[in-house]
Amino acid sequence: MSTKEKLEYKGYYGSIEYSKEDNCFFGKVLGMPHNVISYEGENATELYEDFKNGIDDYLEFCAEKGFKPRKSYNGVLNIHIPSEIHGKVAMYAQTHGVSINAVIRESLERKFAAAY
Repeated sequence: MSTKEKLEYKGYYGSIEYSKEDNCFFGKVLGMPHNVISYEGENATELYEDFKNGIDDYLEFCAEKGFKPRKSYNGVLNIHIPSEIHGKVAMYAQTHGVSINAVIRESLERKFAAAY
């Protein structure tokens, strides 16, 4: 597995790491507070099964307690940028008839298209 790979299940994403000392794979669900869900396995199949079981257990726990489950990422990202860049983005959006959000989303999609 390359280091760029991630696990995905029910809208949750997880890291893949390897411990040479323990000779096993491990990871945690990305974007969750306090490493709520972690998992491990001796091979890729075991790792993915433990990942899925961890998410299913988390969702079951939330349902039993009446909590709304958190997602790895909810799609909302607040950023702080210099006012000059904010102005350039706003002008570009206005002159191209799109929203600021669309300009930023498309820019990020292009930036990371080759990375993932």
